Amino acid sequence: MFVSKALSINGKNHLEIGGCDCVELVNNFGTPLYVLDENLIRENCRLYKNAMDKYYDGNGIVLYASKALSTMAICKIVDQEGLGLDVVSGGELYTALKAGVPMDKIYFHGNNKTYEELEFAISKDIRRIVVDNREELGRINEIAGKQGKVVNISFRIKPGIDAHTHDFVQTGQIDSKFGVALENGEAYEIISEASKMSNVKVVGVHCHIGSQIFDLEPFKLAAKVMLEFIAKVKNEINIEIEELNLGGGFGIKYTMDDDPIEYDHYIESVSNVVKSICKEKGLKLPFIVMEPGRSIVAPAGITLYKVGAVKNIKNVRTYVSVDGGMTDNPRYALYQSKYEAVIANRADAPRVQTVTIAGKCCESGDLLAKDIKMPEIQAGDILAMLATGAYNYSMSSNYNRIPRPPVVLVKDGKARVIVKREDYDDIIRNDVIPEDL
Repeated sequence: MFVSKALSINGKNHLEIGGCDCVELVNNFGTPLYVLDENLIRENCRLYKNAMDKYYDGNGIVLYASKALSTMAICKIVDQEGLGLDVVSGGELYTALKAGVPMDKIYFHGNNKTYEELEFAISKDIRRIVVDNREELGRINEIAGKQGKVVNISFRIKPGIDAHTHDFVQTGQIDSKFGVALENGEAYEIISEASKMSNVKVVGVHCHIGSQIFDLEPFKLAAKVMLEFIAKVKNEINIEIEELNLGGGFGIKYTMDDDPIEYDHYIESVSNVVKSICKEKGLKLPFIVMEPGRSIVAPAGITLYKVGAVKNIKNVRTYVSVDGGMTDNPRYALYQSKYEAVIANRADAPRVQTVTIAGKCCESGDLLAKDIKMPEIQAGDILAMLATGAYNYSMSSNYNRIPRPPVVLVKDGKARVIVKREDYDDIIRNDVIPEDL
């Protein structure tokens, strides 16, 4: 019935997540409210880790792509489950550091890392910096020299793969802000250049072809293209690439129409390609890295809202307004992303009307779902948007000076706050009135 197995309906006809009644969660913590099922997050981590251990004989690591949801508690959980971390900013790195994640389990991505971020990362001896461009390569070599270190690096490669996803989340084709391309030779050239530098060591290559992908073939093709490139580098400039990072992008079930492939099947299928190509090309099997993010946390999360008004524009549309919106979930405004929704206080009520769920921001485009089939909705109802564990809190904002909601972690009927609700003092915390005003 639901897009996530974390959800159920209890005897009061209320929606439950992680053994917690959503109506009671709202009574205790208010709305809007992010809720995450800890057990499902851990289960998803184990699925990936077990598949990596099985299909690559333990010769690899699963990194949680923390941009999906970065909090100290989430970093702690994925570390406890044996995963590493993929960070894309100094802030995400600092969060991991404060959560106690070992620095030798962290990979640093990003297309424009600042000098200060690179200094910070290198000073902390993180496991890998994934280099995006020539300017960054030069900065890393310079900073490493100043710190008296040799830094292990990978290069982000654009393999020229069409991932069949939304244009904004395709990242493997040549026209992308990320990485260096194979087609025009720049990937080959930058690795040759790096091999002559004193304070960096080329150990790996990385690709990421996009997000929310349901098809196996792009992943298999990306692995083939990358291994052929590794063979070329070995044969022509005698550099043996030890590590192949195949990124993430595995699709999840946002709506009942979505049909994602089991994640361990992704890993098994790609491992067959990797082993076959390595045998064909005479390559040593590289250390394999994968970077799931959305698929670990999105299905484990929901967002709870309170309905404030129902506006029926006759023969046009019915708007259901909630006390959140694009400030806590900008994905509809960005991508017209689709979600399922449930009335949490009447969870199995028949869906009898088509409505558009609107947020409270002063923007016409502030919607959470358009023309979605729902039960009869009244002011005061509690509305749950499903599969919101990824890219909701992490992309939230204070637009219209709206405080961010809290994040609550639930497990076996117990709820704990892992991010506190912001208040108005948080909104003005960094405001300054100059003395001459």
